[in-house]
Amino acid sequence: MMLGWKHESAFVDDGAQVGPGTRIWHFSHVMGGAVIGENCSLGQNVFVANRVIIGNGVKIQNNVSVYEGVILEDYVFCGPSMVFTNVRTPRSEFPRNTSDDYTITRVGRGASIGANATIVCGVTLHDGAFVAAGAVVTKDVPAYAMVAGVPARQIGWMSACGDILDFSTSDTVTDSVGHTYQRISKNEVRRLS
Repeated sequence: MMLGWKHESAFVDDGAQVGPGTRIWHFSHVMGGAVIGENCSLGQNVFVANRVIIGNGVKIQNNVSVYEGVILEDYVFCGPSMVFTNVRTPRSEFPRNTSDDYTITRVGRGASIGANATIVCGVTLHDGAFVAAGAVVTKDVPAYAMVAGVPARQIGWMSACGDILDFSTSDTVTDSVGHTYQRISKNEVRRLS
């Protein structure tokens, strides 16, 4: 079922579920088993595979392929030309190309992935995680953590609205929109309000 809007050059296969208000731009392809929520934006040349689940308010920039095994929760941002993988040990001569071969990658609510970043399959980016442009993520990213580099390493904390969280003087910080965060441990920050 197709709701929302698509450019005439985009293909949305029969069986795809696309929520109202979602826009699908030039040369994109959504396969029939995909589920896409409301008010999403799929930029130019985006591919969405079968059995992919995309929540509401997700923005996928140009030249991104969302392969089977990827789950994007509400309000995820995927920057231009970022990459998801879905097989840990791909081989051409011995293909691993069935649903049983694909490893689940989950991107939590409000997480952002920068341009040209790579997300290796099997990881979870927890709520509000921020992946810098060009990073290669090989392990789970905690909620509200900022990671950068190759391989990606944590460089700080960021609120859901994009403010840097500085816990150097207190274990609680309030961001510019009034949400309060608490550092629980070296590796965990929790949003309190």
